[in-house]
Amino acid sequence: MSSAIHAAAALLAHGWVDNARVVLVNGMITAVEHGVAAQPDDERAGWLIPGMPNVHSHAFQRAIAGRGEVRGSGEDSFWSWRQAMYRFVERLDPEAMLAIAAMAYAEMLEGGFTRVGEFHYLHNAPDGARYCAPAAMADALAQAARDTGLAMTLLPVFYAHSGFGAQPPLAEQARFVSSVDDYAMLHTACSGALAGLADAVLGVAPHSLRAVSPAQLGALTDLAGSAPLHVHVAEQLREVEQCVEWSGQRPVEWLLDHAPVGPNWCLVHATHITAAESASLAASGAVAGLCPVTEANLGDGLFPAPDYFAAPGKWGVGSDSNVRIDLFEELRWLEYGQRLTLRRRNVAALCAGQSTGAALFEQAGQGGAQALGGAFGIAVGNPADCVSLDAGHPAFAAIPAALRLDAAIFSAGREAIDGVWRRGRKVVSAGRHHARDAIAARYAATIARLTA
Repeated sequence: MSSAIHAAAALLAHGWVDNARVVLVNGMITAVEHGVAAQPDDERAGWLIPGMPNVHSHAFQRAIAGRGEVRGSGEDSFWSWRQAMYRFVERLDPEAMLAIAAMAYAEMLEGGFTRVGEFHYLHNAPDGARYCAPAAMADALAQAARDTGLAMTLLPVFYAHSGFGAQPPLAEQARFVSSVDDYAMLHTACSGALAGLADAVLGVAPHSLRAVSPAQLGALTDLAGSAPLHVHVAEQLREVEQCVEWSGQRPVEWLLDHAPVGPNWCLVHATHITAAESASLAASGAVAGLCPVTEANLGDGLFPAPDYFAAPGKWGVGSDSNVRIDLFEELRWLEYGQRLTLRRRNVAALCAGQSTGAALFEQAGQGGAQALGGAFGIAVGNPADCVSLDAGHPAFAAIPAALRLDAAIFSAGREAIDGVWRRGRKVVSAGRHHARDAIAARYAATIARLTA
């Protein structure tokens, strides 16, 4: 089935073009014309930009957003937040997972993301037993993607240990834990969960060097082959210190020396890395998965971006804990964090005259697509994953074309997003997901049940 989207302007690989007509067949882009008039049946858009990959999400954590902001009796940190998260997951079942993930995924589409990298580790029943259907929770996530229209790269997580040196898992980690053989069966079942989901990708995710042994990491690397392989690394200083105590090396240093880190790898966070690690990571061709809003919320620290960007290293952004789901806010926080630390401006722009917003957007898109095994850009052969900006938003008044992304990221924000197409199907209009009311009602009922 053929159709077309006509935009007043569209952002292509070589820049903005006016009066663009994106021609689709079965949701795939077959032609991109510009300087042409709209046809009677064309859908209309203001300024059309590519949809963004979201490299890292824990969908279920959307349900605890705003619930961890009360000071405890000691010093609050990532580790105290993690204990609160563990208490919450004891209550989750597949029905709740579906409702929560659908809310998160609808908000991702409304916020400019069109593909999610779902780093999924909540596999087992609350007592740690296997569900009769091994991928019951993954089935719920895949159904949420179907219900909302979001593209999915599913990253089932392998988790076996509570700390470096293969320490036994904690009781509260029972829902996450697998053996290598169990994980192989789960991975196969996850493939079935994705059946019929357009453009779906299945990857592999060793949780972290805390949670897997070197031998297990080797087995997972073999299982992944060339598929996306994502791992948490160097998010917290305590993690770095424990890794040095265990191995004599820092986490990223150890990974680069002991694993075949390459272009299909995504090192999530990589917050606490040295200049040498940054250079080596950039040279590996892997992607750094940066989650600035969550990293700020958890007090993780700031990724040392300037040297890595200049290398040039590849990176993407993710919404991680989903405390706030907003593509433009992730990019804005990434840049602003660097400005606050370095006390200078326009850090992501690497040369004189370059737009910071354009640099952030393009690099995040290309790196995210690589990390998730997807596509990025309004180009022939790609799925029509597009976002339209309201050209009449006050932030865009008389703005030059070269500064449109700057205005979107640093001024207008997600409120400027008025439409989103995923594989050619319009799923967001006037800034709202088409199924938002039903999804939000189910989500509210689910949270009421879980917190009763």
